[in-house]
Amino acid sequence: MSDFKESLETSLVVASTRGNSEIKTGAVNVPIYLSSTFHQENFDNFGPYDYSRSGNPTREALEKTIAELEGGTRGLAFASGIAAISSAFMLLSSGDHIVITEDVYGGTFRFVTEVLPRFGIEHSFADFTDIDAITRAIQPNTKLIYIETPSNPCLGITDIHAVVELAKSHDCLTFLDNTFMTPLYQRPLDLGVDVVLHSATKFLSGHSDVIAGLAVTKDDDLGNRLAFIQNSFGAILGAQDSFSLIQGIKTLSVRFEKSAESARKIANYLSGHDLVEKVYFPGLSTHPGFDTHNRQSSSAGAVLSFRLPNRSIAKSFVENIRIPVFAVSLGGVESILSHPAQMSHAAMPKAEREKRGITDGLLRFSVGLENVDDLIADFEQSLEIASKQQEKVGI
Repeated sequence: MSDFKESLETSLVVASTRGNSEIKTGAVNVPIYLSSTFHQENFDNFGPYDYSRSGNPTREALEKTIAELEGGTRGLAFASGIAAISSAFMLLSSGDHIVITEDVYGGTFRFVTEVLPRFGIEHSFADFTDIDAITRAIQPNTKLIYIETPSNPCLGITDIHAVVELAKSHDCLTFLDNTFMTPLYQRPLDLGVDVVLHSATKFLSGHSDVIAGLAVTKDDDLGNRLAFIQNSFGAILGAQDSFSLIQGIKTLSVRFEKSAESARKIANYLSGHDLVEKVYFPGLSTHPGFDTHNRQSSSAGAVLSFRLPNRSIAKSFVENIRIPVFAVSLGGVESILSHPAQMSHAAMPKAEREKRGITDGLLRFSVGLENVDDLIADFEQSLEIASKQQEKVGI
């Protein structure tokens, strides 16, 4: 029995209750500790909890869970994905420089371009599918290389191992947004990344009912520094949402596996449709970075993007689709269709969006748990209407 090592699928279910003091009662779920403060029985020596901003038992169970799943030593739960990301950026100091992927979530773009410069923190964008471009962007004061892979929304692939080696040679930290893959399908800390970040609102929660962010470190000192930032800023996740997120994580494996399988079928369908100009999905052999993604990840995930000829055709498609919801966010049990140009990347100026391939005809699709044949049939009828509109106006 000493050689037994459970799978990650098992850890998703049992990690939150591992070492839980409630094991004495037989409770299979972590309790929700709805308490802002905690009685101290000793005048000189306080217990492990004093004020829920600094530590809450329910949140701590979640933080220990994500640390275990990512193979880290310290996990931290925040009020949103961007709260986790911005708090991690606060590990930097005035005069520092960041090299960041140009194909990045719009909220991260906004924080890096409009907030950090006010604190004297500089940045350079680079094409992270090209290691030479990253190398050229590094400056003497570069302290951080920031990765999204697959990136949002064009699913660009970064060679994690190559960037980590580059960062180490320049004494830089590496942060990686692992929202699209989760620890189930990609383990950045095992590849040497310093901080892994999640919008846990997405696949980890899986039910479009929680706003949450997570961060994990492998290094104890770095984890303590980030915990100090968390406590100082106070953008912590509440006990109720921590509990809900724990419950979502337990079903991640079965949810994500089905969604990823459906996403592959939909990507193949879209690739053969005359109206679709391009499909972005790392599970397609034609996708740039296909081989790299397969080396560092065990699935193509459940998010794809596809480009229609223009905004008018995209609008027609969205207005005639029946099953997916048209909304911001992704990773829910329901399929979610979004228009990055006016949703996830609205904070990015139009010229910057188009430079990154985020055209007005680009749509992002997060595949849920509906029957995949129903989804494809829905796509077919909506694309047929959009095609007729194209013919009518002679585009």
